[in-house]
Amino acid sequence: MSEQLESIEIIGARAHNLKNIDLTIPREQLVVITGLSGSGKSSLAFDTIYAEGQRRYIETFSAYARQFLGGLERPDVDKIDGLSPVIAIEQKTTSKSPRSTVGTITEIYDFLRLLFARAGEAYSYNTGEKMVSYSDEQIKNLIIEQFLEKRINILAPVIRARKGHYAELFQQIAKQGFVKVRVNGEIKDITPGMKLDRYKTHDIEIVIDRMVPSHDEDTHKRLAESIKTAMYHGENVMMVIEQEQQDVRFFSRTLMCPTTGISYQNPEPNLFSFNSPKGACEKCNGLGTIHEKKKKKIIPDPRISIAKGGLAPLGELKNSWMFKQLEAIGEKFGFKLTDPIEKIPEEAMDMMLNGGNERFTVKAKAAGVTKEYKIEFEGIAAFIKNQYDDNASASLRRWAKDFMDEVGCPECHGARLKKESLYFKINDKNIAELSTMDIAELTAWFQTLPQTLSEKQKVIATEILKEINDRLKFLMDVGLNYLSLHRSSKSLSGGEAQRIRLATQIGSQLVGVLYILDEPSIGLHQRDNERLINSLKSLRDIGNSVLVVEHDKDMIVEADYVIDIGPKAGRFGGEIISKGTPKALLNETTITAQYLSGKMAIPVPKKRREGNGKSIKLVGASGNNLKNVTAEFPLGKLICVTGVSGSGKSTLINETLYPILNAHIYDGVKRPMPYKKIEGLEHVDKVIDIDQSPIGRTPRSNPATYTDVFSEIRSLFTQTPEAMIRGYKAGRFSFNVSGGRCETCEGSGVRTIEMSFLPDVYVGCETCQGKRFNRETLEIRYKGKSISDVLNMTVDEAVDFFENIPKIYRKIKTIQDVGLGYITLGQQSTTLSGGEAQRIKLATELSKKDTGNTFYIMDEPTTGLHFEDIRVLMEVIQKLVDKGNTVLIIEHNLDVIKLADHIIDVGPEGGKGGGQILCVGTPEEVSKHKKSYTARFLAKELK
Repeated sequence: MSEQLESIEIIGARAHNLKNIDLTIPREQLVVITGLSGSGKSSLAFDTIYAEGQRRYIETFSAYARQFLGGLERPDVDKIDGLSPVIAIEQKTTSKSPRSTVGTITEIYDFLRLLFARAGEAYSYNTGEKMVSYSDEQIKNLIIEQFLEKRINILAPVIRARKGHYAELFQQIAKQGFVKVRVNGEIKDITPGMKLDRYKTHDIEIVIDRMVPSHDEDTHKRLAESIKTAMYHGENVMMVIEQEQQDVRFFSRTLMCPTTGISYQNPEPNLFSFNSPKGACEKCNGLGTIHEKKKKKIIPDPRISIAKGGLAPLGELKNSWMFKQLEAIGEKFGFKLTDPIEKIPEEAMDMMLNGGNERFTVKAKAAGVTKEYKIEFEGIAAFIKNQYDDNASASLRRWAKDFMDEVGCPECHGARLKKESLYFKINDKNIAELSTMDIAELTAWFQTLPQTLSEKQKVIATEILKEINDRLKFLMDVGLNYLSLHRSSKSLSGGEAQRIRLATQIGSQLVGVLYILDEPSIGLHQRDNERLINSLKSLRDIGNSVLVVEHDKDMIVEADYVIDIGPKAGRFGGEIISKGTPKALLNETTITAQYLSGKMAIPVPKKRREGNGKSIKLVGASGNNLKNVTAEFPLGKLICVTGVSGSGKSTLINETLYPILNAHIYDGVKRPMPYKKIEGLEHVDKVIDIDQSPIGRTPRSNPATYTDVFSEIRSLFTQTPEAMIRGYKAGRFSFNVSGGRCETCEGSGVRTIEMSFLPDVYVGCETCQGKRFNRETLEIRYKGKSISDVLNMTVDEAVDFFENIPKIYRKIKTIQDVGLGYITLGQQSTTLSGGEAQRIKLATELSKKDTGNTFYIMDEPTTGLHFEDIRVLMEVIQKLVDKGNTVLIIEHNLDVIKLADHIIDVGPEGGKGGGQILCVGTPEEVSKHKKSYTARFLAKELK
C-alpha cells in the first residue's frame, strides 16, 4: 500500500482559528483530537475534514442534481489527500416529535414491521381463531365438497351492522339484475320503493345465485362465475348458506375469521406503522394518549358561584356573549349565576358543560335595540376540546390543555395501533408487546425465536432477523440495554440520543469509512465508558478510520494516536502542539499532558459547606422509571446528582423538580412528572435552568446580542456628543435594521454570490469592507473606536476598554470569568462550540443580580470542556454558592462530583433497574457505598 493511502494528509488548514496547519493522520486507527474548548478541534474535524468529504461526495452528482441540493462551501484548506467517505455523528439532539421513538430512529421497528407483514400469523379479534384465506379455485372445491347435492344460496355481503333506510341501495341492486336480498337473516324479493327502518342497524347481503352443487362441468362453470360475482360485490368476501340449516359459511380471498366472517386486509409493513393512517389507532392517531376534559379543572371549587369565577375557563362575570347564554340556561332551569355551583341542578350543569340540542332565546342589546337570538349551546367542555383539537394557535391550545388531562388511549391502551394490527402474532407476541420489552429482554427473545418458526417462516425471516440482531447487539454494546423500542425520542438524554445514532451507523457495518464523532462519552457513566471504547475499536478493527473529538481521560489513554491542539483557545489556539501515541503525550509539557500525568489537577476542597440549614423536599416522585422517590435538596450547597445513564436523574430534576419550581416562581406552563408533594418552596425566590441548547441559529446572533450587552453599548454610542448633534438613536447602531447598517450587505459584512451550479461564494462587502455599518455610523467614535471596532474586540480587550461603564463591564466581565476571554463580541453564534455556547448562557445568568436565594440547575455543564476549562468553570460556580445560592448539577464527570458538598446518587442501573436513590451525603460518605457504581469510581478519585 502506498504511503499516501496509509494516512490522511492535510496541508494548509485555515478554517476559523486554525493557523495554516499541516497534519498527517494515520488511517484505520482510533485517533483522538483533544485540546482546550475553543482551541480549534471541531474546526479541524468537522469544518475541514468532514466538510471536504461532504463536498467531494456532492460533486459526484450531476450538475442538475447539485442545483437542488445547494452547494457546499469549499473549506479553507490547500489540500487533503487520502480521504475516505466520511460519516459524522455530531452532538445534535434527536427529533422532539412524539412520533419519533427509539425503534424508528434505529430502524429496528422498520424491520419488525417487515417481519410481521411477511411472517406474522393473523388471529381473529372476535374468537381468537387463526384467520384463513382462499383462492377462487379452493373456494369452489370446498363448496362442492361440503354442500354436495344440497340446496344453497350464494350471498355477497354489502352492509354490515350499519343504520340507514338503504332505499337507493336496493334500487341500485335491482338495476344490476338481482331480484333477491337477505336482510337481517331473512331472504326477501326486492320491491319498488323498498326501504328499512333508518334508526336500526341492519345486515344486507345480495343473493347472487341459488343452486345445488354437483360434479358435472356445467355446475363447476356456473359456480366459478357466481364466486367471481359474489367476490366483486362483497369486496373479496362471500357467504354460503344451506337453505334447510341456515348455517352461514364465510369465504374470503383476504384473511378472514372462519366463524364470524370478519376479514383483515392482507398485511403490508404500513399496517404496523403508528405513523401511517393504515396502521395508526383511529382514536389517538397513533400517539397512544388522548386529551380528555377534566371536570375538576373546569370547576375547581363548587362552593363558588359562576358570577364569582366558579367556571375557571370563563373567569368572573362580564358582559359577554358566553355569560348571556348561561343566563338564558339559568332562566330555563331556574337558577341565577350568583348561586353556588353545587346548588345548580345536575341537568343544567350537564347542559352548560357538554351542550345539547335544545334551543334557547338569548336577548342581546346593540345600539339601544334589543334583539332575540335562538341558539344551541355548544357547552364549555366541548368548546375547550374543540379549541385543542382544531385550533392552530399554540397559545389557545395551551390554554385549552390547562383544563384537560393526558390519558392513555381507551381503544389501543397505549399500543398506538389499530385492533387488527395487534392480532398479527409471531411466537404468541404482537408487535406492540415486543416494542415495550427492554433491549436486553428483546435480544434474548430474538435469540430463541428461530426454534419456534415454521420452515416457511424461517426462509422469509432469515435476512430480517440478521439485521434486527445486529442492531440490537450494538445497542447493548453502547450501554443502552435498558431502553425499549417504544420509548419516545424526546425523553432521551443527550448522551443516549447520540449513542443511538452511533448504534444506527455501526449497525450498517460499513468498511473503509472515516467516522468522525463529537464527544460520544457525553452523558455516559464511567462504568459504560469501556463498552463505548470497545465499540469504537471494533469499528476500527473491521477496516474503518475513527476520528474522535474528546476530552475524556479513558478515551485519550485508549487511543492509538492523539492530536493535541492549542496552546490556548480562540485566536491564541489553532496550532498542533503535540501528536503521537498516548504514551508519548505524557512526556510533553502541554496542559492536556500535565492533567493526564497528574502534574496538574483540580484540588479536592479541604472541607464541605454546611449550607444554610434549609432544604426543599420532594416526596413521591414517580415519573418515567422513578420508583416513588423522596429526595431532599439542602440549600446553600453545591449539589451533584449522579448515577448511570438512564437511571432517572433528568426525570427527577429536569422533568419534576424544575417545572415545580418554575411554576411556583414564574407561573411556568410545563407540567411536572407525577409527584405527591413538595416542601420548602418558600426558601427559594428565583430558579434558573442552564441547558445545552444552542444560543442562536443565525449568523446575526452573537455573544454581544445574546447577553444583551450590545443594547448597552449602542445606548452608550447614542450619548456621544457627535451622535446627539446628529440625533442618532440606538437603532442607528444596529446591523439588523435599516438606518445605520450598510445596505449593500444588509449588515452582515459579507455578500453572497449565487453560482447556480457551484457553491455560493461569500465575499467581503466592497462597500463597508466587512464593517457592517455605513460611513456615517462609523464616524461616531467612543474613545477612538467605532461600533464595528467594538464588535471585533475580544472579550479580554473589551473588559479593559469598558472598565469605567459598570453596566457593560459587569456583563463582559462574567463572560471573561467563565473562560471565554478569547472570543470576539461579534463572533457569529453558529461558529461557537457546544461548550462555549453553554458558558455564554451561564455568563448571561451570572451577570444578573443574584438574590442569595437563587436555585441554579445545570445539566452536564462540562460538555465540550477540557480539564482546564472545568477548573475555571467550577471556580465561578463555587463563588455563586459562596454567596448563599444553591447550585444543582447533573453530572458524570468526577472532577465536578468530587467538588460537591452534597451528592444524590440515583440507580443502581438504567431504565427499569434504576429510579431509586441509592445514597446521599458528602463525596467521602458516598464513596463508601457498596452498591453504587459512582461510589467505586469516586473512591479512586478521592485517594
